Amino acid sequence: MNWELENPFVISLQVSMTDIDALGHANNAVYVAWLEQCAWQHSSSLGLGVNEFHRLDRAMAVVRHEIDYLASAFDGDQLLLGTWLTDWDRRLRMTRRFQLMRPSDGMTLLRAVTTFVCIELSSGKPRRMPEAFIQGYGQALPDSL
Repeated sequence: MNWELENPFVISLQVSMTDIDALGHANNAVYVAWLEQCAWQHSSSLGLGVNEFHRLDRAMAVVRHEIDYLASAFDGDQLLLGTWLTDWDRRLRMTRRFQLMRPSDGMTLLRAVTTFVCIELSSGKPRRMPEAFIQGYGQALPDSL
């Protein structure tokens, strides 16, 4: 696969008929759900799953999605969705990139960038990342950040 960055965290997806809209391809809202699924799985792989979020009363909440839809996915397509943590301030904000590829033809179907802010779950207000977030997410960031 021709990943745009090195060492992505990758999940496999298969497009089903329930993903298809009236135009005959995967609906754009489905792509957003796939981004969320990939981000959760990556976060969980770093030891920061939903249970840990609740225990710490903190979560990374989406504040911005930038999505470039480059090509369509169709019923039965096998896809790979890669993600990387690419930027953070170690306090409040974190940026995650995504690339969705169809291995059968090597086509990149989507590129996305999502910005997250750390929030306190009990209040919904922005709060500093706890040390567990610094340690967990820090595993997935390039050494230069």
